[in-house]
Amino acid sequence: MLGVALIGAVAATGLAPLGWWWLALPAFALMIRQVARRPEVSGRMAWAAGFGYLLAALNWIVEPFLIDAARDAWMAPFALLGLPAGLALFWAGAGWIAGRWRLGAFGFALLLTLAELARGHVLTGFPWATPGQIWIDHAPAQAAALFGQYGLTLATLGVAAGLAAFRPVPVVLAAALLAAGFGYGQWRLSLPEPPAFAAPKGVTVRLVQPAAAQGLKWDAAEAQTFFQRQLDFTAAGPVVDLTIWPETAIPYTLEDYPDLAPMIAGAARGGAVALGIQRLQAGEGGAWQFYNSLVVLGPGGARLASYDKHHLVPFGEYVPFGDGLMDLTGIGAFAAQAGNAYTAGQAPAIITPAPALGRILPLICYEAVFPQDLRAPGERADWLLQVTNDAWFGTLTGPFQHAAQARLRAVEQGLPLVRVANTGVSAVYDARGRAVAELPFGQAGWLDSALPGALPATVYARFGEFPVSVVLIVMFCGIAFMRFQASRRFGA
Repeated sequence: MLGVALIGAVAATGLAPLGWWWLALPAFALMIRQVARRPEVSGRMAWAAGFGYLLAALNWIVEPFLIDAARDAWMAPFALLGLPAGLALFWAGAGWIAGRWRLGAFGFALLLTLAELARGHVLTGFPWATPGQIWIDHAPAQAAALFGQYGLTLATLGVAAGLAAFRPVPVVLAAALLAAGFGYGQWRLSLPEPPAFAAPKGVTVRLVQPAAAQGLKWDAAEAQTFFQRQLDFTAAGPVVDLTIWPETAIPYTLEDYPDLAPMIAGAARGGAVALGIQRLQAGEGGAWQFYNSLVVLGPGGARLASYDKHHLVPFGEYVPFGDGLMDLTGIGAFAAQAGNAYTAGQAPAIITPAPALGRILPLICYEAVFPQDLRAPGERADWLLQVTNDAWFGTLTGPFQHAAQARLRAVEQGLPLVRVANTGVSAVYDARGRAVAELPFGQAGWLDSALPGALPATVYARFGEFPVSVVLIVMFCGIAFMRFQASRRFGA
């Protein structure tokens, strides 16, 4: 079991920041081969492989517990081991079914893709580090415009299963599929760029990165320093159409400090400002409810648009069933309705703060890792805007993985993405996921960039997970039928 866990860990080198697909792909192939050859223990082996893979991929999970190490560090080992162990149960289920039905390498690859699809949806979902994400820095990622990240995962594991067979025909087919992925990606990347947004005038956005250390971000003595830094960056240089501050950019609520909005708007000198805030609202019974929100301010501090984060982080921004516990027992320590956790916004939503800025689909922090949510509003945006505070993720892997997944959303949707982090990766990406402007990692600063144009709606934007789900079901049924027929002949 240790060996297959180590193989899983090697497969994680394909993820950002390394992006070593050439090492990850053979590791997936070896992992699939090991699981398929041991059907009697395939569930346990698949769990071990998933545990090793996710342990290596999610090593950043300890970082939030080190912000206040004296208080929280004791919980870090439980998070580091517990989260991968729990998520690896999806892999274990795929391995157990594949072994029980003797479905072989290709059957396990299909079931593992289904398991990853389930991991991205069950219990609010956590699709971080799906195998298809090893291509984000490489040409095959462009296939996400057709089939999304789960289609990439299916193709990745299918190629790995072909290599795992170690027979001429499957290996040749796997090599052909891999070559097709690179060929399609290179062709798509070579196509002409769409016209800039709102051409010929265009839109200029300013990215503001305050680089506030998480341990100091909420410190009363430092709060004014970080606030003033963002004001100064907003007032610097020429006036732009939209200045963007990151998630929870200020430690104050605009409801309690009404002078802040005009002050921020004044620094923009007539331009709009989008910033992450904590929003207060009186709930039922008079208790205050807190929202993790984005607000767009216009001249004089007028609110042009707002959005409340709807996909909250379990145990980070809210406690599952906290409201239900309060309703049943009266205990409100974990209840959002009592103001002791964030309240979720109603749904993904497109905002239109001003006609010149177009239709914007806002994403707050880890909402960008859920591809299905970007299709939920029902209407097509002109561009994507992610504000985030990646100081929680450390400086080694988490911020880069988070940014890479956001880039994949741009490819899937064919829409440009503007990403602004408190500290982390702040950049502007075109509709094919390429960086056109980027601030230095972890450094305070600001950057102006023209907003790239959008491509026509992609296949994935129109149909979502439906095509890959149909392919998965048809292929799985075909493999199961062939195995059943073979077992009948063998039994006869």
